[in-house]
Amino acid sequence: MRGTSARLLELLSLLQARPDWSGPELADRLGVTTRTVRRDVDRLRELGYPVDATQGTAGYRLGAGTSLPPLLLSDDEAVAVVLGLRTSAGGSVVGIEESSLRALTKLEQVLPSRLRHRVNTLDMATVRVDSGGTAPAVSADVLVAIAEACRRHERLRFDHTSPDGRETVRAVEPHSLVSFGRRWYLVAWDVDRDDWRTFRVDRLALHSTTGPSFAPREPPDGDVATYLSLQLSSRTWPYRATVMLHESAEAVADRVWPGMGAVEPIDDHRCLLHVGGDSPWVLVWMITSTDTDFTLTTGPPELVDALRTQATRCLAAISPEPPPA
Repeated sequence: MRGTSARLLELLSLLQARPDWSGPELADRLGVTTRTVRRDVDRLRELGYPVDATQGTAGYRLGAGTSLPPLLLSDDEAVAVVLGLRTSAGGSVVGIEESSLRALTKLEQVLPSRLRHRVNTLDMATVRVDSGGTAPAVSADVLVAIAEACRRHERLRFDHTSPDGRETVRAVEPHSLVSFGRRWYLVAWDVDRDDWRTFRVDRLALHSTTGPSFAPREPPDGDVATYLSLQLSSRTWPYRATVMLHESAEAVADRVWPGMGAVEPIDDHRCLLHVGGDSPWVLVWMITSTDTDFTLTTGPPELVDALRTQATRCLAAISPEPPPA
């Protein structure tokens, strides 16, 4: 039979894994009686863990409190937390680097040697490449304030600087924060423009963090991830096109990277790809990089000419005789 200390650790782990447990459920999982569960809960309370009794049922819940000792983590959970803290320490959110390093130091000091070896092995074998230069830094306080406004459904007012340097004051109904690549975006309903808009968080300065409440709206394009992908990949570029790919959206998903384009399913054998770029040749490269048959649905005349030129060039590369002009 396990000792009391081991049973207490398992009981604590169960309480952390789920909000509510009944006494009989805990007794069954621990292989003890409900009376033993009650005694073990009392021991946890003596150690500073706020275990609350749930009303209406003979159950228990791990409450929140400032005296809560360190969380009990499994091996995989501990490794995941350490790696996440190391990433946060060098991330694009200002104000959490030092806190992440302090938490990382405390956690690594209590890691068993086997786990410390796993983390260090992975870290030494990993090469981090900056894929897009230095990411614009955002304040952790600003992110938290926006997230709270999203949760409470309260309007926000802020100064916004557009890519061309124009400054405007915006009043919005915030819907979601989206981390896309190395940047943070706010997807919100613009009250003055009566439409959905996307804002780079590093380009806005909040006036206040509280405002009138509003009724939440359905997200644009079905979900904010699809909407933002469309905004960044096609709608903001001077040249835009839509092509029908002759494969399913699931089949081509790994060939369309974030920011390149947005995929819209049609059926099990076809999908639409929305792309945008600063020249027709960029669109040709994006479309053909999907490595599948396609049909141009909408696009500028320059894209049609660029596709013809590319096709002629490819045929000439393998033809024994140059094709006619």
